[in-house]
Amino acid sequence: MSNMARQRTWHLNLEKQLPEGLLVTSSWLIRHGYSRQLLSHYVRTGWLRQPTRGVYQRPRGSLSWQQIVLSLQTVLKEPLVVGGRTALEIQGYAHYLRPTMKEVYLYGPEPPPNWLNRLPGKVRFIYRNSGRLFSAEADQRSFTNLIKGVKAQPSRGADAGFLVQPWGEWELGLALSAPERAILELLDELPGRESFEHADKLIEGLSNMRPQQLRKLLARCRSIKVKRRFFFFADRHQHAWLKRIDRAAVDLGKGKRMLAKDGKLDHAYQITVPQNIDAVQ
Repeated sequence: MSNMARQRTWHLNLEKQLPEGLLVTSSWLIRHGYSRQLLSHYVRTGWLRQPTRGVYQRPRGSLSWQQIVLSLQTVLKEPLVVGGRTALEIQGYAHYLRPTMKEVYLYGPEPPPNWLNRLPGKVRFIYRNSGRLFSAEADQRSFTNLIKGVKAQPSRGADAGFLVQPWGEWELGLALSAPERAILELLDELPGRESFEHADKLIEGLSNMRPQQLRKLLARCRSIKVKRRFFFFADRHQHAWLKRIDRAAVDLGKGKRMLAKDGKLDHAYQITVPQNIDAVQ
């Protein structure tokens, strides 16, 4: 086989392995048989570009945060899921409308690669260890079942509270936390990065959550504070799904938990909340 024919074969193989716009690392390409010499040739000829050192992309317009996350999830097999506030926003539950996405929350058992925040663009990725709230082993099983190639597939990670949402014209599958899980992740951010008012407004809008999914997630959740916060806000809005959750089956721990400095004690859940929480409507 001539050198030109060999390069053409590698070229066709990479087209199949790497969709346009997605990212891979140099180590991934080398593992798949692409030499550094060939990569340099692809960069010189414009068939690949390097958005940052050690990272390559088949060019396709500007680089979006969705392309970056899809690359991590589907090509590089990093068990990272879009969660918390970001997951709620892209599923239409945002209370404060943002003209552009500036932060993307990623949840997983291990931090994302260091090159993530060296990429061009105005989005900052914020990592959270998912093991703070849920068992890493159960999450990993669900994530593995959820990600089946780059195309969106029927959701198979429901037990962990994950789902896949089609993105882009080719309907690539973006894995994210379902609203039932995302709201628990967001409540873990109180009071440092999220406000009580924001959480209250979000839960007010979550009228169609699935009680069966909530029961599973509350039973699995490791954080006493998060579970107490959830029921505190849920009681304020009395959605229909709340009646179908057995609180006695959820471990809410014992003793008081201080959540707001100089706040007042909520006797039902033994947590301190802001003094003006009753004025939040």
